[in-house]
Amino acid sequence: MTTDAHKSAQNATSRRGLIKAAAVASGTAAFGFPAVVRAQTPIKWKVQTAAYPKTAGYPAFQKYCASVKVLSEGKLEFQPLPAGAIVGTFEMFDAVKKGALDAMHVYTLYWSGNVPVTAFLSSYPLGLDRPDQWETWFYELGGLQIARKAYQAHNMFYVGPIQHDLNLIHSKVPIRSFEEFKGKKIRYPGGMIAEIFSLAGVSTVLLPGEEVYPALEKGVIDAADFIGPAVNYDLGFADVAKYIIMGPPTTPCLHQPVDLMDLTVNMAKWNALPKHLQDVVIAATRQHSWDNYAYIQKENMAAWDKYKAKGVQIIRLSEDDVQKFRRYAIPMWFKWAKRDPLAKEAFASQLAYMRSINVGYVPDSMLVDIDGKTKLTL
Repeated sequence: MTTDAHKSAQNATSRRGLIKAAAVASGTAAFGFPAVVRAQTPIKWKVQTAAYPKTAGYPAFQKYCASVKVLSEGKLEFQPLPAGAIVGTFEMFDAVKKGALDAMHVYTLYWSGNVPVTAFLSSYPLGLDRPDQWETWFYELGGLQIARKAYQAHNMFYVGPIQHDLNLIHSKVPIRSFEEFKGKKIRYPGGMIAEIFSLAGVSTVLLPGEEVYPALEKGVIDAADFIGPAVNYDLGFADVAKYIIMGPPTTPCLHQPVDLMDLTVNMAKWNALPKHLQDVVIAATRQHSWDNYAYIQKENMAAWDKYKAKGVQIIRLSEDDVQKFRRYAIPMWFKWAKRDPLAKEAFASQLAYMRSINVGYVPDSMLVDIDGKTKLTL
């Protein structure tokens, strides 16, 4: 007859045996299936931004990278790299395409020279000029699908737009009207924006961000478009340009009122990522978009007083000046839209949005050439 004590001893021995067997089996499985072990190692991506250290945009970028690690429970890590860390800002497109970088956090408009549709993946002169309008276009009117199709052709995955700021023009000389732009040498980001200002008599110059300050300091250029007030103050522009040129309060930025960034990933890296981690990146990027925007607007508020203390004068153009620029801008929209099928598709949907009762920016009377005679069509 088995005593209760004997039964307890047998059960304890049995449990110890099961635990031991499980441990052995677990170790055997690990050796037999090394993929299981590898899956526990975090995936690490090199992600370079166009933001510079010690500027308002860089802490927001670092926070974004940290959030990816948290949201993925440590399975995916973004290594945050500042502007120029591995390649120059204007070289980032090719670096991601070829895999030298895993992803880039950069201004979409920089690629419009080679990828015409990107001229319509961020704001352009006197078009859609509010962040919510761009959010609507990307997420409800087909913009995201157009962007992803465009980048797929270059071996990249466009994750999503990132809200940022309006852009300012910092000038060494006062520019008080449309006419006073004529003959000035001004840095612009190229593409459609540069062509519109060229028609107004501006000699446009394309420079990466790191070359803007020295060009202003040495007088190589008269003025420069660049980012918004907080970032530009951090870059020292108040010390080398004593004027800021803006539009009237109704149109504070004529040329790039919603300067969108984006996160774009090398396609092989994206495709290798498990679906649930892809979803994490997409969600984290959309959250970062609005966190980034709100943080920079807060920093802008503080920056204006700093400019004032430095003696920087803000000059606002008039409503009449806006209309004079619009005369050149609208025909240029149509010219750029005809550069490739995706550009045409993007602009056609944006034009329909701008002409809707919701927005109402472009009545029929504006859809004419520079001379105001020929009707513009796609």
